[in-house]
Amino acid sequence: MANWNEPGRRQTGFDAQPTINGEVASRAVYDEGLRKHMLSIYNYMTSGVLLTGIVALLFVSSPFFASAFQIVQTPAGTALQASALGWVIKLSPLAFILFWWFGAKNASKTTLQAMFWGFAIAMGLSLSTIFVLYTGTSIAATFFATSAAFAGLSLWGYTTKKDLSGWGSFLIMGVIGLLVAILLNAFIFQSGALGLAISLLGVLIFAGLTAYDTQRLKEQYHHVRGTEFAGRAIIWGALNLYLDFINMFIFLLQLLGGRE
Repeated sequence: MANWNEPGRRQTGFDAQPTINGEVASRAVYDEGLRKHMLSIYNYMTSGVLLTGIVALLFVSSPFFASAFQIVQTPAGTALQASALGWVIKLSPLAFILFWWFGAKNASKTTLQAMFWGFAIAMGLSLSTIFVLYTGTSIAATFFATSAAFAGLSLWGYTTKKDLSGWGSFLIMGVIGLLVAILLNAFIFQSGALGLAISLLGVLIFAGLTAYDTQRLKEQYHHVRGTEFAGRAIIWGALNLYLDFINMFIFLLQLLGGRE
C-alpha cells in the first residue's frame, strides 16, 4: 500500500497524486529492497547446499561411515546395508521436516537459522552414500547440470510476466503422488522401469517448483518488507529453494548417474 508520507513524495491538495520523480524514487527503493531480500535467500540456500556437500564428503571419508553403512556387492552393482546408526542418519532429515511442518510457525529467526543449518548437515550425512553408489564424475556432472538448470529456471520464474500461481496445487499434488509411488516401488513393485519413470517425474516436478517458488518468494516480499517476519521469510524461502535444488539433483542423479 502506498505511503504518501514517504520522503520524495509531494501533495498539492486534496487527494493529490505523487509526483513522477517521487514514484520513480519509491520504485527504486522497492526494487533495491527486493534485490537484497532475494539475494539473502539465495545466499542462505547456496551456503546450505555447499554445507551439505562438504559434510557428505567429510563423512564418507571418515571411519564413522563404516559404522553406519556396510558396502556389499550385488549382481546389480554396489549396494549399502545400513546399521542402526545408518538408519538414524537416513531418517534424521525427516525429523527436521516434521519440525518445519509443525513447530516452525512461531519459531524465532535464530531458531529457524539453527534448524536450517542442522537440516543441511543432516542431509549431508544422509547423502554421503551417493559417493559410494555413483561415480565421482557422474556426481560432479549432475551437480553442475542441476546448478545450471536451477539458475535458468529460477531466473525465468523471477523475470516472467506469466502468473505461475496456478501451478502450486498441481505441483504439490505431484509431490504427494511421487512420494506414494516411491514407497510402492520400494516395498511392492521393485521395478527398475518404474524407478526411472519416478526419477523423470521427480526432475520435472522440482524443476517446476523452482520457477514457482522463485516467483512466489518475489511476490511475498511485498507483504513482508518492513515487518518482523522479513528475516524469518528469508530462512523459509532459502529452505524451499534448497529442497527444490537437492531433490532435483537426487532425481537427476538417479536418472543419469553412472553406478559404481
